[in-house]
Amino acid sequence: MAGPLTLAIVGDVMLGRLVNQVISQKGFGYPWGDVLPVLQQADLFLINLECTMTAHTQPWHDGEYKVFYFRAEPSVVDTLKIGGVAFAAVGNNHIGDFGAQGLLETLAVLDRAGIAHTGAGPNLAAARAPAVLSSKGVRVGVVAFADYPLAWAATETTPGINYIPISLDPEDFAPVERVLATARQHADLVVFTIHWGPNMQSRPPDLFRAFARRVIDAGADLFWGHSAHLVQGIEVYGGKAILYDTGDFVDDYAVDPLERNDLSALFLVQIRPPVVERIDLVPVCISDMQVNLAAEPEKGSFIRRLARLCREMDTELKIDADRVSVHVS
Repeated sequence: MAGPLTLAIVGDVMLGRLVNQVISQKGFGYPWGDVLPVLQQADLFLINLECTMTAHTQPWHDGEYKVFYFRAEPSVVDTLKIGGVAFAAVGNNHIGDFGAQGLLETLAVLDRAGIAHTGAGPNLAAARAPAVLSSKGVRVGVVAFADYPLAWAATETTPGINYIPISLDPEDFAPVERVLATARQHADLVVFTIHWGPNMQSRPPDLFRAFARRVIDAGADLFWGHSAHLVQGIEVYGGKAILYDTGDFVDDYAVDPLERNDLSALFLVQIRPPVVERIDLVPVCISDMQVNLAAEPEKGSFIRRLARLCREMDTELKIDADRVSVHVS
């Protein structure tokens, strides 16, 4: 086995609206706060990019407007570069906020910055194609899907997202099997990521748990979900890890006083391909459009909540003086 390798994985990174404004005032590195040195120690940093990076300002609409449109200036890609982002999932419900033009410009901005991406593209084949990252001689393949919006689904000839319904029906699930098989041909470890489900939910529905397990059975080494704005429990299944939702990481969102969507984590995935050995969690807190290491009492509150959610999935969250972790294999 090759390795070891550390993947830094987080949920939503939203650099538009007020985050875009504060970057223009305080610099491209501002959003990473005091988490930046931890990010820089990882071998590969993977995010869900929850916004466009485009100069195009005409919002998408199809008969009615969305509630939220997230746009950052193309120059804000320097924030991703400072953070050392190696991969951005772009299959989500904001990549099309400024239409096909905004989507395609975002991809071009990422390409120029040397940041790999998948989950959306100029056509379905491109949106579905695995991204392959390399570090220390290890190849990590990433495939990305989204379960909404259907209106943005890429076709053979039109841009959009790699849409898939959350379904166990063999016909619906077949694209997952095909893209995982393709990724396996080119990678030592395969990561499946998806933007899915409703916001502000602490637990995945039963169908989502069945779907995630099916993805592991189909050949993924790690399942990485996002969209709920809350970190959900971690499940160890078949000797592999399912991160049902990795929460938020950078944003300007209103904070629910009970759910505390400002509390999240950096997931440091320790791998020795094709084995995920352990996941170390670094609790973080989002405030003033910046992510920082969480302090007490918020840190302890987040850990206790996550430990409870993990126990519901028969997973032990190991807690000691300097590490919070899940042992996978």
